[in-house]
Amino acid sequence: MQAGSGPKVRIGLEVHCQLTALKTKLFCPCSSDYRASEPNEKICPVCFGLPGTLPVLNAKAVECATMIGLALNCTVANRSLFYRKNYFYPDLPKGFQISQYDKAGGVAIASSGSVEVEGKRVRITRIQLEEDPGKLTYEGTIDKSSYSLVDYNRAGIALVEIVTEPDIGDAREAKMFLERLRSTIESLGVSNGELDGAMRCDANISLAGGARVEVKNISSFKEVEKALNYEILRQRTFSGNATSETRHWDERRSITIALRSKEEEQDYRYFPEPDLRPIVMEPSAIAAVRKAMPEVADTKASRYVNDFGLSSQLAKELAANKDLSAFFEACARLHDGYQEMAGLMVGELSANATAAARVVPPVEFVGLVRMVESSSITRAQGKEALREALRTGRAVAEVVRSKKLSAVVDEQAIAAVIERVVSSSPGALEQALGDKKAFSYLVGQVLKAEPKAQPGIVAKLLAQRLRES
Repeated sequence: MQAGSGPKVRIGLEVHCQLTALKTKLFCPCSSDYRASEPNEKICPVCFGLPGTLPVLNAKAVECATMIGLALNCTVANRSLFYRKNYFYPDLPKGFQISQYDKAGGVAIASSGSVEVEGKRVRITRIQLEEDPGKLTYEGTIDKSSYSLVDYNRAGIALVEIVTEPDIGDAREAKMFLERLRSTIESLGVSNGELDGAMRCDANISLAGGARVEVKNISSFKEVEKALNYEILRQRTFSGNATSETRHWDERRSITIALRSKEEEQDYRYFPEPDLRPIVMEPSAIAAVRKAMPEVADTKASRYVNDFGLSSQLAKELAANKDLSAFFEACARLHDGYQEMAGLMVGELSANATAAARVVPPVEFVGLVRMVESSSITRAQGKEALREALRTGRAVAEVVRSKKLSAVVDEQAIAAVIERVVSSSPGALEQALGDKKAFSYLVGQVLKAEPKAQPGIVAKLLAQRLRES
């Protein structure tokens, strides 16, 4: 379903990002590598808050959260506090969550930031450091299940919650914001968003004049877009009189389901965590974190435009993929055909740049680019050779030889093909005069008739033919 026109939509997001780069949990020495473990295997007395135990803050988590705050243009607090957020759900082994709070004297680790999405500024209210709850599993759907199972391995994992203002206007914009956020965080090396459950999202949606509805724990950006479109349409059926409540997104049925009435802050009975000291970040410490930060995606994209002459779109797509940009820079040290390299990478290697770099090392990839640039093979043949090399593990040059890939560069032969195409399409040359799209279409028709023709030569001869007509 797509959300149509109607009352103004206001969407605020709460993005939960696990700090997967950490080896241990936020407040105890349990391993954070829990995904392949048996249920309830990576837990300890601290995870459960048993009598006699005390939490000990993971200092590396503070550094990671500070980097995220700086990368999102936030102000990092010199002194921030942990609070107890009390709610009694079975996924909380202690009966409360150690989190942060920004009211009644509470201060989160970072606040007042922003992210630009296609020229629009989405404000970041705060970034808080907290522990992840456990994971509940249901038999079938959440509203029909006769029981639920709980795995506490995830409980206590270091989590950063990024809370936005309700500046987002539709589902597409929300997805774009999340993609931008993920690329920024991944470029810091603090989190891998591809891991199951590493990035999750709660969305607060309201229509002008209506109540705010929260949709909990949406697991992927694609599902966020679907959930928001569904919920916007659902609320419109109430003409702005939807009930303020918390709902669950059911991926199987692509619907939201009512869970409970919307909880307010007073329901959580926040109070300062007595077992943890405040986090103190001196200005010099914040400056040291900033200096040590990896280059974030936006800065990297700007550098690619300035240093390598890439288009803005190509630079953004490269910079958004940490592995792909690392591969590009390794190739750029060997050859200056930046535009050709970047285009081929974004088109063919984006899905799995790490694996691609193992199969096709930079020197081999650069060799392929040189073949395309020298017109030994066409760009289409280069893509074909690259795909075959990735599929089989064979060297690119070997694939080119075995498949006898080569470009047709004989201008007389190409001119003959042009004449055949032009004669079969009366008026094509006249239409192409002064019309770039018609000219490109004509180039495509010639390449369709002779796929091995070098596109640059085709364009040159066609332009010459136009001048003569």
